[in-house]
Amino acid sequence: MNVTLAVKQYVSKMIESSGAGMKVLLMDKETTSIVSMVYTQSEILQKEVYLFERIDSQNRESMKHLKAICFLRPTTENVEHLIQELRRPKYSVYFIYFSNVISKSEIKALAEADEQEVVAEVQEFYGDFIAVNPHLFSLNLQGVARVRALGGCCVSCALHVLVFVCVCLCVSQGRSWEPSMLHRCTQGLTSVLLALKKCPMIRYQLSSDMSKRLAESVKQIITKEYELFDFRKTEVPPLLLILDRSDDAITPLLNQWTYQAMVHELLGLNNNRIDLSRVPGISKDLREVVLSAENDEFYANNLYLNFGEIGSNIKNLMEDFQKKKPKGQQKLESISDMKAFVDNYPQFKKMSGTVSKHVTVVGELSRLVSERHLMEVSEVEQELACQNDHSSAQQSVRRLLQNPRVSELDAVRLVMLYALRYERHSSSILPTLMDELSRRGVSERHRKMVSCVVEYGGKRVRGSDLITPTDAVAITKQFFKGLKGVENVYTQHQPLLHETLDQLVKGRLKDSQFPYLGASSLRDRPQDIVVFVIGGATYEEALTVYNMNRSTPGVRMVLGGSSVLNTKSFLEEVMSAMSGSGDRVQGSSRHSNRR
Repeated sequence: MNVTLAVKQYVSKMIESSGAGMKVLLMDKETTSIVSMVYTQSEILQKEVYLFERIDSQNRESMKHLKAICFLRPTTENVEHLIQELRRPKYSVYFIYFSNVISKSEIKALAEADEQEVVAEVQEFYGDFIAVNPHLFSLNLQGVARVRALGGCCVSCALHVLVFVCVCLCVSQGRSWEPSMLHRCTQGLTSVLLALKKCPMIRYQLSSDMSKRLAESVKQIITKEYELFDFRKTEVPPLLLILDRSDDAITPLLNQWTYQAMVHELLGLNNNRIDLSRVPGISKDLREVVLSAENDEFYANNLYLNFGEIGSNIKNLMEDFQKKKPKGQQKLESISDMKAFVDNYPQFKKMSGTVSKHVTVVGELSRLVSERHLMEVSEVEQELACQNDHSSAQQSVRRLLQNPRVSELDAVRLVMLYALRYERHSSSILPTLMDELSRRGVSERHRKMVSCVVEYGGKRVRGSDLITPTDAVAITKQFFKGLKGVENVYTQHQPLLHETLDQLVKGRLKDSQFPYLGASSLRDRPQDIVVFVIGGATYEEALTVYNMNRSTPGVRMVLGGSSVLNTKSFLEEVMSAMSGSGDRVQGSSRHSNRR
């Protein structure tokens, strides 16, 4: 079960099926992202694809010497663009591949438009999702849900200091799907199942109406397209588990300390790209860098390591680079000397780029950690998420709220975690903390988010026991060594997903909380598991799945989400659901994988 390999094989097959000769790859906005996640432009160039174009581009030249490979989502707009293209073809021949199921009526419309008979092939290749890591996929969707409330809107109520009271007074009807988002999530999820060749039994989170709706929608497609899902039966059927982000609102609020997760949290990853243009003194060629485990060995080897280990490995990378660096006075006295230099130069240049990139990224992460006091902030976050000492927690939060170097977002994040953790505590000081935020000059919009997060993922909404009291004495502080400025950071938090999957593979996940859709329960533990989180998954959860895949022989898991979240994009999702406005969190964008 490898989603990256599945998409990569589809792209390779498309290109190879068109035979020898110069080609153009014709895509839409979404399939451009899908392809770019698994192939670099230079890799595709080696396969005789010399031009990359968008189907919606108005200014494409006619190039009859090129073959066109079209990889498109089966949308009404794309079909219309193709019809116009076929009526006035710009290329000699067309190989058309849709990333999902396309209707017979649309195929007929394309056939009627192909008066010059330039279409050589039309197929469905099910790569309708973003393959982030081999075991992680995303649909890059923001704002999948809406909440309608009776008795007043929580967003306006949040203007009051007594946030807790207004949350309790607002009687929510629950979150519901944006219709277009339900359709897109169904398409993306069925595409993943087809790409992995799985026809699963389906379980869903009973406390979430959205989970049940998506489960029913996916089942409907499997039933309708039963011939596509007619894969070889296995002794134990695959399983699709559909979860709702609202069951665990704590995980996306925590600072992360592994490389990939930390980059996304502090810098933002958008389809493997990082915008570094705001970094002080950044050079022109490093304003945007690509981090891809498929094409960057250092990144692949360090994805899941903690920040201290990254620092040590960066140092080793630098030392290795210094050894291989050509000497300034290197003598090129013979043809063989010159040949050796030329042969080694591309490798040296690539290594130079890798060193520059990772030194810059890690340097910026280190600067932000220091500037925002993130070690201290993270320690308190972990205390809120994992321990059960209200007196200590409220003192720690108040101390940080009074520190002017703690950023506005980090201050609000701490209050949100406190509100979720001690939501119904008899001695809650939430009104006091809200006053502290106000005195700090925290924007009204950020203060509103506290009530919205509780409304989104508080006790009244959750189906699971998110907070389990932990003996503080039993908690071990993990010490990160090897990078100056990072001596000890807590990482004891485990996302709720860890417990859910652990119970699932042990056959102990309760049917009363996670029922099967229209089927009796499995007696044997599942071996192939696809997990999908409505509202977005996190890199911390991806790490959990990665570790469970390594530690649980015979079990293969893939995690997906409507997006891959960091704190900013999670708060966008919450505000979009609560207010219906889709307003942005300051410093973030509409895309789940962007800063």
